[in-house]
Amino acid sequence: MQSTDLGNKESGKIWHRKPSPATRDGIIVNIIHNTSDYHPKVLRFLNVAFDGTGDCLIAGDHQGNIYVFDLYGNRFNLVQRTAQACTALAFNLRRKSEFLVALADYSIKCFDTVTKELVSWMRGHESSVFSISVHASGKYAITTSSDTAQLWDLDTFQRKRKLNIRQSVGIQKVFFLPLSNTILSCFKDNSIFAWECDTLFCKYQLPAPPESSSILYKVFAVTRDGRILAAGGKSNHLHLWCLEARQLFRIIQMPTKVRAIRHLEFLPDSFDAGSNQVLGVLSQDGIMRFINIQTCKLLFEIGSLDQGISSSVISPHGRYIASIMENGSLNIYSVQALTQEINKPPLPLVKVIEDLPKKKLSSSDLKMKVTSGRVQQPAKPRGSKIQTRILKQDLTGDFESKKNELPDGLNKKRLQILLKGYGEYPTKYRMFIWRSLLQLPENHTAFSSLIDKGTHVTFLNLQKKYPIKSRKLLRVLQRTLSALAHWSVIFSDTPYLPLLAFPFVKLFQNNQLICFEVIATLIINWCQHWFEYFPNPPINILSMIENVLAFHDKELLRHFIDHDITSQLYAWPLLETVFSEVLTREEWLKLFDNIFSNHPSFLLMTVVAYNICSRVPLLNCNLKDDFETVEDMQAEVDQQRVEDEAWCQKQELLRKAEETRREMLLQEEEKIIQQRQRLAAVKRELQVKEMHLQDAARRRFLKLQQDQQEMELRRLDDEIGRKVYMRDREIAATARDLEMRQLELESQKRLYEKNLTENQAAVAKEMRADADAYRRKVDLEEHMFHKLIEVGETQSQKTQKWKEAEGKEFCLRSAKKASALSDASRKWFLKQEINAAVEHAENPCHKEEPRFQNEQEDASCLPRTSHLNDSSEMHPSTQISLNRRAVEWDTTEQNLIQKVRNLRQRLTAQARHRCQTPHLLAA
Repeated sequence: MQSTDLGNKESGKIWHRKPSPATRDGIIVNIIHNTSDYHPKVLRFLNVAFDGTGDCLIAGDHQGNIYVFDLYGNRFNLVQRTAQACTALAFNLRRKSEFLVALADYSIKCFDTVTKELVSWMRGHESSVFSISVHASGKYAITTSSDTAQLWDLDTFQRKRKLNIRQSVGIQKVFFLPLSNTILSCFKDNSIFAWECDTLFCKYQLPAPPESSSILYKVFAVTRDGRILAAGGKSNHLHLWCLEARQLFRIIQMPTKVRAIRHLEFLPDSFDAGSNQVLGVLSQDGIMRFINIQTCKLLFEIGSLDQGISSSVISPHGRYIASIMENGSLNIYSVQALTQEINKPPLPLVKVIEDLPKKKLSSSDLKMKVTSGRVQQPAKPRGSKIQTRILKQDLTGDFESKKNELPDGLNKKRLQILLKGYGEYPTKYRMFIWRSLLQLPENHTAFSSLIDKGTHVTFLNLQKKYPIKSRKLLRVLQRTLSALAHWSVIFSDTPYLPLLAFPFVKLFQNNQLICFEVIATLIINWCQHWFEYFPNPPINILSMIENVLAFHDKELLRHFIDHDITSQLYAWPLLETVFSEVLTREEWLKLFDNIFSNHPSFLLMTVVAYNICSRVPLLNCNLKDDFETVEDMQAEVDQQRVEDEAWCQKQELLRKAEETRREMLLQEEEKIIQQRQRLAAVKRELQVKEMHLQDAARRRFLKLQQDQQEMELRRLDDEIGRKVYMRDREIAATARDLEMRQLELESQKRLYEKNLTENQAAVAKEMRADADAYRRKVDLEEHMFHKLIEVGETQSQKTQKWKEAEGKEFCLRSAKKASALSDASRKWFLKQEINAAVEHAENPCHKEEPRFQNEQEDASCLPRTSHLNDSSEMHPSTQISLNRRAVEWDTTEQNLIQKVRNLRQRLTAQARHRCQTPHLLAA
């Protein structure tokens, strides 16, 4: 068994050496998908589906990776990554490269395997989709979930219908019947309904199963011809329904180790015309058992307890089985390898006798009797009695009734009565009646094994000897003859075998198994003694015909003998072509209706009857060549008659075809009208959808505009916020700058205050120094004055000494008082100037108010010493001295005032400079 790991590859080979699956397990290849990441893990396959050809399959894992595996071209390709698990797959659409996948988000998508693009996206389910069924035409699809089933048109990918059910009744499965327009719906209450696809009209409902074997159906399978429905569930019973009769016709009990059935699927066969006989049953133990539903025999099985199967799909042509294992890998099985043992061909009916090396054999020693199922011993000489196995009629009634009973409920006696009354069987039921009369085994496996051996070397150049226009007919004839030659070696050397088989091949070209078995049954029962003189014509059979002709028409036989005409000329050509060259199709079918319904000797009687019916032209022939000329003329006459009948039939067919075509034209016109109506409805729907789309686009555009406006507003808000933030930052920075400036101003204020204090201290010190100097001067002057007075007036004014002393004392007190008043005014003036300077330093930006508009006026408001000199009693010299002191005091006061004014101007200038500096910084 080969194993392939997909890994991270997107394409590659499925197997690297030619697969040789073993008969034991039949596995062609095991496909796994491991990731090569840092933490490697196994990606489990979940679903798999085959395409219509059966040579390609598609598989999806739980991460949404979808691969296409081409088993014919030995290639795989990664066609899609859906990023979510797939719950169902379908690969048999009308467009071969497209496939449907149901995803975990309840949607269905259509992808193209070539372009790897999304074709359509279908929504509408509200739960997981577990089944996708595609119509045989590929035009419609049904998707099924637990609560609903929906019918889709795959041309427009629009939903056509929706199956709504009650919540209490769930859906098990809804699917199309193969090759029909019928939809089968199966519910969890075991009710099964059939619906017409176009009108959704309920055609019928299957009855309830018997209570003795009542099971809840969970899985279903239908044969390719849509006639048999298999249903199973949590039981080992399997129910088979006949959908034509609408009744349960068989209940199959699986082995006791089967407790529940998880999956059912019929195994297709290319030669069974859709009436599949092998059913695959997957049970709870992971083993899929394939049984024959007719014989109820187990044929083979796949899977094991260690390597159980989760689900399986069988290719449409029945060559491959794709199974998803419980470990997540994918196994591809070969059906041919699995059925190799049971498809072994039966032993040949005739064995070739080898020549003895030392003894020469006579003709009697080579005689072999062919019977059904075994090889007879060489025949005895003519003198002895030849024993032959033939069907003998029993005189008892039971055997007669059993002999007349045919399969499928038919009765041979009744068929013979019907044939005698009408001369032929109904065309519609002819093939069915033939199959019952011949009791064909329909052994698909044996025939498949013969076909698998290929074309026999004898018939490789069949078209050169028998040029047939239809290549299909030639291919079917070649395949059938090869199967006969592989079945028995003697048929490879039988020259008339193509002539004998051709009419049956032409009749059954669409069902090769039935064709092979009809020819084989004809040879075994009607031609079993034809090979006793092989390779010569069957002398014994021809002798029987001659004896019967002698009994019924001695004259004609005497005529043949007289002209040396043997039975090999008038009987054997009819037998080896089974009358196909002398009868029309309808006549030939009527003939074999009678041949198959009567004793095998009826064929020999037919040869005699044909000659007797042609006795008139035969008696007119006198030469041997004439008989061959008569045979050719008869063939020409028959050919002309056939052509005439064919022409009449052709005319009739043309007339019918014309009527049919007229009806078809009317129907087509009606269909065109309906299609136009549907197109108009679709157009209206498309217009409505277009309007909805335009409205949606308009709404999206308006929303986009609104979003853009909101974005612009948000941008403006962000810009405003940013500017506000910047402004706040600037304000905060400015505030910090102002705080620093305030601190600087405060420091400058303190500096100015310090400087002012120092200046005030200096001015005060200067004033104190001036005042001290002035006092010392006054004291000196007073001392000098006292000395002068003492010197000048000692003698002259002794009398007025007391009064003058009192006057002096008074003047001194007045002077002291004036000096105190002057000091007080100077202190007041200095205090006012200092306060004004401090206030101006604190509020430098305020406009300067004129405080000293007229210092002279302010100074004039102060008391002056001159006012104290009103005493007329003061001595003139004293008065002069006091006046001089007053002038000096005024001068000193004016100097102090000028110094204070200069200091004030200097402080004002500095304050103005400080006021201008912040404005310059702000600008």
